[in-house]
Amino acid sequence: MDTQTIGILMLLGIFLFLLFMRMEILFSILIASVCTMLYLELPLSIVITRGLATIRSYGMLAIPLFIIAGEVLSDGSLSEKIIEFVEALIGWVRGGMAMVNIAASTFFGGISGSPLADISSLGTVLIPMMKKQGYDEEFATNITITSAQQGLMIPPSHNMIIYAMAAGGVASVSKLFLAGIVPGLLLALVLMIYSFYCAIKRGYPKGEPFNFIKLVKTFFSSFWGLMTLVIIIVGATTGVFTATESAAIAILWALFVTTFIYRDMTPKRFWDLLGRCVITVSRLLIVMGVSASFGFIIAFLRVPQMLSGLIYNFTENPVVIMLIINLILILLGMIMDMGSILIITTPIFLPIAMSIGVDPVHFGIIMIFNLAIGMMTPPVGGALMVGHLISGVKLERMYVTLIPFFIIMGVTLIVITFFPAIVMTLPNLIS
Repeated sequence: MDTQTIGILMLLGIFLFLLFMRMEILFSILIASVCTMLYLELPLSIVITRGLATIRSYGMLAIPLFIIAGEVLSDGSLSEKIIEFVEALIGWVRGGMAMVNIAASTFFGGISGSPLADISSLGTVLIPMMKKQGYDEEFATNITITSAQQGLMIPPSHNMIIYAMAAGGVASVSKLFLAGIVPGLLLALVLMIYSFYCAIKRGYPKGEPFNFIKLVKTFFSSFWGLMTLVIIIVGATTGVFTATESAAIAILWALFVTTFIYRDMTPKRFWDLLGRCVITVSRLLIVMGVSASFGFIIAFLRVPQMLSGLIYNFTENPVVIMLIINLILILLGMIMDMGSILIITTPIFLPIAMSIGVDPVHFGIIMIFNLAIGMMTPPVGGALMVGHLISGVKLERMYVTLIPFFIIMGVTLIVITFFPAIVMTLPNLIS
């Protein structure tokens, strides 16, 4: 075998071996990269230089800022106020509490930008409420896990910023923010239809009768927190602010709301919150920095060209090519961190997608939706694990009962993959 083939086998073989040995993803990537660079006689300084080049850009600053803004709001009473509002809005229909769960994730995901924050904040309240009203605990947990994936689609998703940087500037963050809105709402609609069907079939209850006065009161109670979402979307997508500037303004607004309006933010809580954010952001940036060296080796070994050649030798049908890419991304999402996948695979798959006429913004949404499915899928799925810890439902039971939700996610993925107008109409109208 030639040097290139041995290098590829070494890089991927060591990485997958360490991953399946349950080594932390960060060290799996780092050890595989270093061993391969030593074999290829590449300077190890690449690990440092590539990592710093990735994480010290101005655009990257938006990621920790959005995370802090989301943590400020999710740490207080906003999640409870959102639940009260959507319960007054749609909780009166049959299966209403399941729809409340979905709608709350739509609003809250757009504020925190994180499915795990959504599950942690809303799941601890909604899963016990649903069980108390007679919902199966598996259904309550699964609907929470699945609806939380909207946090990856509805802005501000920091994973869209990572994709935009990995794409090398061919996809703007503002367009990605706009492109994710309709797919996120489509997922919410499909989940609501399925919840209504399950409610009728299994006899799930209705909530309290509709009360307009309660709806108005709860709307104004949650309004100030929901304005954070408006600031981010309007500011970043109209060009008034950059993504980084809108994130900074979102933090100031979130602190104002939680300190002076909701009055549940204290100096001690804010200090503890910053400590959690430092841990989250540090881990994310370190993984991204190490992944950059892995991506450099992938490019050095010409893996993108090799993979595209293999795909084109197998088929030139655009539909089949996109199905293959989707399948690969889902499989990767089952075992790898989302940020790492975006940095490593975007330079590989984006040129292939663009060569068959897929817009880079459209492809970014396809990638992120694929990885959202991966977050729900064993063995590593973060959303799956958090839902299990909150509800106490056994993982083996969740694997079985999640099957209908995987089907829903899969059908929605196919729709947004092969009907690009669903993704691209909004960014094309506003840009």
